[in-house]
Amino acid sequence: MLEVVRVAALSDNYVWLIHDAAADRTVVVDPGEAPPVLTALDARGWRADAIWTTHWHPDHTGGNAVLKARYGCDVTGPEAERAKIATLDHGVGEGDTVRIGDHVATVLETPGHTAGHIVFHFADDSLLFSGDTLFAMGCGRLFEGTPDQMFANMARFAAMPDETIVYGAHEYTLSNGRFALTVEPDNAALQGRMVEIERLRTAGDATLPTTIGLERATNPFLRSQSVEQFAERRAGKDAFRG
Repeated sequence: MLEVVRVAALSDNYVWLIHDAAADRTVVVDPGEAPPVLTALDARGWRADAIWTTHWHPDHTGGNAVLKARYGCDVTGPEAERAKIATLDHGVGEGDTVRIGDHVATVLETPGHTAGHIVFHFADDSLLFSGDTLFAMGCGRLFEGTPDQMFANMARFAAMPDETIVYGAHEYTLSNGRFALTVEPDNAALQGRMVEIERLRTAGDATLPTTIGLERATNPFLRSQSVEQFAERRAGKDAFRG
């Protein structure tokens, strides 16, 4: 099995280390900055063998150059955003595959947050590295895409098995959950989840990863029934302060 390690970075980012002990290889997903990643790798005696980037934003690519310089590793990311990712070595798109040891992830194009955003889906391992497309009880802002695109992404995720573990890139859960309660105040699953989220955040603990099953029950964006409803909810979250 793959080991996945969460590394806190910047103000609310998570960098994910994917380690295959059998192959003795480690992939770094979306290193927004290098220092905490280097610390986490050194503490485990690992090295960065590859970097996988979901999109061009600096809080997901800021550590690429330092890690490449130290380990000589390549960066794989969206071909559609090559012009915006100076460190990109291998551009990928819909249906391409990447691997760590014997574990294979399929690249899914999920435009919306950025025009070329991608995610990495290990179907056989039930893992999804969702970048800024899917969060716990939330989804990414539509900086470069449309509600239609993001709604299609949500439908795609909702079709994945409940046990799929979702590794999003930001600790936005508390705010997302508070907004979700304004959308579905009578959702018992959401109410119960928020009790646990409040407890975790009060203790300073992380709320990620999550699962598709949990998101299907509590995420107002994944639960949207139409593009129009999704767009209304996304606009509401953009204006939400809480």
